[in-house]
Amino acid sequence: MFGRKKKVPEIQKDLGNVVYVPFSEPPARLSPPSEKPLTPEQFEKFQKILGHFQDPDLKISNTEKHGDQVGPLTYDEKAWLTRECFLRYLRATKWNTADCVTRIELSLSWRREFGISSQTDESKNIVTADLVSEENLTGKEVILGYDNECRPCLYLKPGRQNTKTSFRQVQQLVFYLERVIDFMPSGQDSLALLIDFQSYGPKTHPELASQLQSSAIPPVSVGRQVLHILQTHYPERLGRALLTNIPWLAWTFLKVIHPFIDPLTREKLVFDEPFTMYCPHEQLDQEFDGEVNFQYRHDIYWPEMVRIAREKRKHYMDRFEKFGGEVGLSEFDLRGFHEELVIPVGTNLKEDLVVRLTNTSESKGSK
Repeated sequence: MFGRKKKVPEIQKDLGNVVYVPFSEPPARLSPPSEKPLTPEQFEKFQKILGHFQDPDLKISNTEKHGDQVGPLTYDEKAWLTRECFLRYLRATKWNTADCVTRIELSLSWRREFGISSQTDESKNIVTADLVSEENLTGKEVILGYDNECRPCLYLKPGRQNTKTSFRQVQQLVFYLERVIDFMPSGQDSLALLIDFQSYGPKTHPELASQLQSSAIPPVSVGRQVLHILQTHYPERLGRALLTNIPWLAWTFLKVIHPFIDPLTREKLVFDEPFTMYCPHEQLDQEFDGEVNFQYRHDIYWPEMVRIAREKRKHYMDRFEKFGGEVGLSEFDLRGFHEELVIPVGTNLKEDLVVRLTNTSESKGSK
């Protein structure tokens, strides 16, 4: 699994105009894969989870360790508790309803404590664009383009590390996870992670040399903390992870944390395969043989990425209000542009509804 592959010589291409900002939508020719209907047993378990979180008297702890302070679900938390959210946690807990309820409530508590639970008023959050902006001055994390299944791509570039190890680095990653979720189109609820361990030294990138830290590989303790957050509070969000330009030190790091990676996540890891196998050329960075002449300039990219994410989040919340503001609405409806509700709360997909979803998704390019 951890064998190294020989590098293929790069072919230089004239890619024209420089791109400084993220793509807001996947190519119109691509569509997310169709969803399969739940089995009767799965649907029954889904309904139990839905019923639990529809309880108006439900109280959630304000901390992950379940202290004395509790509170009812907020409007924004109800918008987070979607049909797809319940299904992600059910799959992650192997359809054990008791474990599923516990995991979702734990994540709600963690989101409150970590400071990311508000979607309509960012001033109520701890983790904000202003807090983590300095962490991304060199572009070590970037949302750019979509993969072949319309997953938004989050690039992690450890070689561009510009700060010393701190909790704010973890906050930055969580901030980016929340933003890449904002970028998800209707019908897709997972992301693609593209991790590039390329070194950015003074010879190849002199403009970055003075800002970079000597070590690009995080401590194992930070790696385990990030894994815990990803696997516990973002279950089933990772659709695929592509890793490339992996030096021996990074291989060592991966081998150390490998036992802590759950089996489902391991299956989604792809090592040193061409990114062009998984991403459309027209939205793939030139550094990975794509056609996008992307350059990171923080003063241009950062405010535009934040603006696009805010607009998409407002669109989501506006439609949440439009369709009744209920727990259990579908992200397909909340992220879409169609006028009528397609998946009512508590609905299992039938074959005719799957066809309708496909047709609705394919017509997205007209909006």
